[in-house]
Amino acid sequence: MKTNIFPAIKLTLVTLIFFSAVYPALIWAVAQLAPNNGHGRVVTANGKKYYANIGQTFTKDRFFNSRPSAVGYNAAGSGGSNKGPSNPEYLGIVQARIDTFLVHNPGVDKKDIPVELVTASGSGLDPDISPKAALVQVKRIASVRKVSEDKIKQIIDSNTEKPLLGLFGPDKVNVLSLNLALEKL
Repeated sequence: MKTNIFPAIKLTLVTLIFFSAVYPALIWAVAQLAPNNGHGRVVTANGKKYYANIGQTFTKDRFFNSRPSAVGYNAAGSGGSNKGPSNPEYLGIVQARIDTFLVHNPGVDKKDIPVELVTASGSGLDPDISPKAALVQVKRIASVRKVSEDKIKQIIDSNTEKPLLGLFGPDKVNVLSLNLALEKL
């Protein structure tokens, strides 16, 4: 028994020290190399600070809609709804989101609504949407703001981020950046 218990205690102590001190210090050091020292992408507009890497709610028709959040965009409570695609309550929530989107975007067919505009992300904090999700909202925003659709499409194009190294991930558009660009019009 002594031949097994002492190595087990040593291994426990080594992993305890590694994962409670060494690993967090290493992650902190790597974060210092990131923009803003790992504190997120802070954007200041109109005297207010916003975090561009955390999703935010935009409900007015003059703005691009964000991806829905199961946690109300609360970064302290990040998480999904954990309801499966066959859950009747979940299906009701998604249907209500579809109905709301169609009311605010006349002329858009249900089949043309990108899934990310009616389903929440796993974290509930996704700040980005696809270019397709942005383009489906162009007609509404152009009409409300009395701006040409081409001008809105140019804003989408100029705010579209390409995949990392052209390979990793999809094209995406940060909703906060889009809406701040709209406000500058």
